[in-house]
Amino acid sequence: MEDRRIKKTKKNLKVTLIAMLSDMPFEQISITELCSRADISRITFYTHYNDKYALVDDIFKDMIQFGSEKYRKMQKENNPERNFVASYRNVLHSILDLYYENYNFFRHTRPDKNPFLAFSYYNYVLKTIETYTSKEGRVLKLRYSAKKIAGFLCYGMVGFINESHAENTPLDQIRAEATELLSNILTSDVIVG
Repeated sequence: MEDRRIKKTKKNLKVTLIAMLSDMPFEQISITELCSRADISRITFYTHYNDKYALVDDIFKDMIQFGSEKYRKMQKENNPERNFVASYRNVLHSILDLYYENYNFFRHTRPDKNPFLAFSYYNYVLKTIETYTSKEGRVLKLRYSAKKIAGFLCYGMVGFINESHAENTPLDQIRAEATELLSNILTSDVIVG
């Protein structure tokens, strides 16, 4: 378990990096400038992270932990029977909650602005969905591999969220429309044979 000072230093670096993304693309952020703005030494930075990519991975891991906790809570509250479609809805709602509760970070994950962040975001979501789909595949007969299903669902979900946000669609409407679309796909015989 990390002590309070380490947690505080890491949080400061994460908050500073996210704030810097408003001023410049991720690729242009230097460790020197990050440390200067965070008011820490480079030695302190390198005590905790190998590079800025490791810092971003740590941010994403925090997000995955938050989203996973949200998902487990939703499953317990509204899907104790572990219904396949309801479980995927909960995954979608967890991703939406995570995205909008941390929009100050996720707004910088557009491929045209920060390709590395967009790629990382997509990969973390993909891996999460793939892991979940693999578990479901042990119980259900899936027509396609867990990796293919996860790729199809994730690319569609991320694209749907990004395009909805670009159109200034309210979150409640995004949630309703994405849930309907996902439910229609999952209740068809396209994925489960």
